[in-house]
Amino acid sequence: MFDTLSDRLSAAFKNLRGKGKLTDADIDATAREIRIALLEADVNLSVVKEFISRVKERAKGAELSGALNPSQQVIKIVNDELITILGGETRELRLAKRPPTVIMLAGLQGAGKTTLAGKLAKWLRGRGHSPLLVAADLQRPNAVNQLQVVGQRAGIHVYAPEPGNGVGNPVEVARTSIAHATQKLYDTVIVDTAGRLGVDAELMQQAADIKSAVNPQEVLFVVDAMIGQDAVNTAQAFADGVGFDAVVLTKLDGDARGGAALSVARVTGKPIMFASSGEKLEDFDLFHPDRMASRILGMGDMLTLIEKAEQTFDAEQSAKAAAKITGGKGSGFGLQDFLEQMQAVRKMGPLSKIFGMIPGMGEMKDQINNIDEKEVDRIEAIIYSMTPGERDDVAILNGSRRARIAKGAGVEVSDVNNLVNRFVEARKMMNKLANGGMPGMPGLGGGMPGMGGGAPGLPAKKKQSGKKKKGKGVSGNPAKRSGAPAPAQEAEEQFDPASVFGAGATDQGGAPQNFDPAELQKAMGDFNLPPDMEKYFKNK
Repeated sequence: MFDTLSDRLSAAFKNLRGKGKLTDADIDATAREIRIALLEADVNLSVVKEFISRVKERAKGAELSGALNPSQQVIKIVNDELITILGGETRELRLAKRPPTVIMLAGLQGAGKTTLAGKLAKWLRGRGHSPLLVAADLQRPNAVNQLQVVGQRAGIHVYAPEPGNGVGNPVEVARTSIAHATQKLYDTVIVDTAGRLGVDAELMQQAADIKSAVNPQEVLFVVDAMIGQDAVNTAQAFADGVGFDAVVLTKLDGDARGGAALSVARVTGKPIMFASSGEKLEDFDLFHPDRMASRILGMGDMLTLIEKAEQTFDAEQSAKAAAKITGGKGSGFGLQDFLEQMQAVRKMGPLSKIFGMIPGMGEMKDQINNIDEKEVDRIEAIIYSMTPGERDDVAILNGSRRARIAKGAGVEVSDVNNLVNRFVEARKMMNKLANGGMPGMPGLGGGMPGMGGGAPGLPAKKKQSGKKKKGKGVSGNPAKRSGAPAPAQEAEEQFDPASVFGAGATDQGGAPQNFDPAELQKAMGDFNLPPDMEKYFKNK
């Protein structure tokens, strides 16, 4: 939602790079660019004026830090002011001293209240609460049925004594739900009310009556972040007519300009408490102004990423995988472990969203948005087509096995080869990093994959350095090469037959055991060898 705004702000900051001192002209020009970016994002005009005034005042003040260059200083000021207009601090849910805690949802028609009620209930249950959903929207057709379906998906009980579709008294339903929750020992009651318009006096009065009947600890106004300034106007009208305690933003994953998110908290004076950023019930969490400001400025959101990882990854399983990597040259870490870790990452959400939370990835926005999730599905299919033994030890994957795996997964043999080769190289790197080595750094263990040798199972490319120097060759076997001292002179890396024929397939001399050269000639078909090489393929 904030991609366009982020790009415009980044462009404004780039003009300051390389300058050793901020002048008034620089500040005015940058402020002008920021103002245009905010207005194009549909931010409220009064909020923009206040924001720009504060930024210019601080930038021209005496708070410039000697440790930061002008670009970094302006980014820091803009970040602080964004946090301020987004609410300042994270607003936590208030709980009743004596259960149940009553939460009332209200908002415009189509804002997503019913789905959000299910998300909120599941979020509360994940934090040890026992929530109850109350179907008090008896106006909209099938609203009661929709809440029951959402509750079933979330595994939450729904209190729905009336069928809805214009039948029943929503105020009475809300009142009796409190007694039902007390009797059944539910500690949280979420009341879903009918969608309304700010000019609808009848429905506004109904909301006020429900609020008086249940005396909620929290009245949450649900705002569709995609409808722009009208969301701010409606929120203000509802605040004047009924009153609410906090705002919930929905559809933050949309492609609208997102001005409502930057305006509603400042205009209404009410904090944003929750944010919904997807269609799944899990796409819901507390709204953190500092993290949202960091995302808007393209600095990522590592705290949210860490929290998602803690909720998704199994600590014991991850510890076992890490132990396999660090012990015994990483040989214990197999494709089954890789599959389990990859599936855990996918549970955190779409890969594009996960990579977007990593600092510095804003400049790779196009590549991140073009990530093909189907490629991950193909990787899973290839691994699932392997036997448990093949997943544990990829060295046993000969040609016939790879052909069988490719056929079972519906891919080409080259796809299987690519996956195995990349996995082996990645495992080597993880092992070196886990044991204190940094690939590519002198004295710290090895070189970057593809920089000093070819892909697994293929001979390394010859060095084009003119005249060859005499010296002992460097083995293509990573195990031998890592244990041997590095030669002083350049040498051509030797081909390791074990990487093709499997571990243990060679004799002490390095030649494959029971290998018939005629078989290789047969496999190569009609390819004509140079005359001086034919002697090597003749049977002795």
